[in-house]
Amino acid sequence: MTAHPVSGTESKVTRDFKSAFGGHPAGVCIITADIGTGPVGITASSVASVSAEPPILAFSLAAATGSAAAIAVADSFVVHLLTSDDLELARTFATSNAERFTGSMVWTRLETGEPLLMHAGYALRCQVLSRTQAGSSLLVAAAVVEVIAPEVQGDAMVYHRRAFHGLGQHTVLPTDQKA
Repeated sequence: MTAHPVSGTESKVTRDFKSAFGGHPAGVCIITADIGTGPVGITASSVASVSAEPPILAFSLAAATGSAAAIAVADSFVVHLLTSDDLELARTFATSNAERFTGSMVWTRLETGEPLLMHAGYALRCQVLSRTQAGSSLLVAAAVVEVIAPEVQGDAMVYHRRAFHGLGQHTVLPTDQKA
């Protein structure tokens, strides 16, 4: 029989799981939507490619309040793949009380109504395929229906050990030339 942790405490497996994934870099994205109450957005590191044909991605939402709650019920949204040039956007959308979609932030709306941030990475307009409760999180799977490419692609941004990092040519590891 498995022991369950006392409410308010984390089990050893939970602590070890967080430590393991804290050391596993993840791409940084901002997910934006508008369900008719105004534009919302969050920074996310749980976005993953699921299928290339047809193009499908997935992500999880841990919160059921604020911007995450609006994204959880949106039928469509935009996933912005961030670059190291987008650090301030990542910080803004990661801070729960930060003002977003202000006059100083460069953004527009797509013809379909979703908020589009003007940034250095790709933007993927998506339509929800499914929502599945997974533990305390909501797993969202979505079809990518449009890819908006940047004019010039910047270096990738990742989240690793609770901090944002930029990846570039200087971080490429040497390859084994014998293979």
